[in-house]
Amino acid sequence: MAKQEVATSMLLFRIFGLLALAGSAAMMVTNHVTYSNGIKTTFKDVITYRYVLSTALIGAAYLLVQLPFAIYYACTEKRIFRNGCLPEFDFYGDKLISLILATGVGAGFAISFELKTFIRDFFDVLLTFDIALDDDKSKAIKFLNRGIISTGLLALGLVCMVIVSVLSSINRNSSRGGFFRRSNN
Repeated sequence: MAKQEVATSMLLFRIFGLLALAGSAAMMVTNHVTYSNGIKTTFKDVITYRYVLSTALIGAAYLLVQLPFAIYYACTEKRIFRNGCLPEFDFYGDKLISLILATGVGAGFAISFELKTFIRDFFDVLLTFDIALDDDKSKAIKFLNRGIISTGLLALGLVCMVIVSVLSSINRNSSRGGFFRRSNN
């Protein structure tokens, strides 16, 4: 793969990742529900959803920091700092952020699907006692579905970051002479 294609691909996937993470954060922040008895539930009431939002914001902040460097590198095929630290920072930073996003995706999907099952069973039990709260059940399910959609956008951001991580590995190895480097002996 040529240097220009790697740099351009890294830039595009960083932009797509940033958009996905921003969408995830926006979807999570606007996730709230008010039940028939007046009780309000927001994403802040589910600790795991706060963690999902945190991972999205951490990933978005990292991508915002990386974006100017990626634009410069894609346009000029040169690094702003020529001491070799940026390919190393890209390599390790991309790996770390990918892992952080992966934990957010796992936690978000796990809590959403578990709570969805619990809520369905809970409202079914209430129905056996002739307590019908179908409206509240549908509101709770919609709340969790929005959490799933937000986590799905986080997963899209994770996929973009994993691709960037692979490309930064390729880029790091090409800037260092490759994995199997010949010695001059």
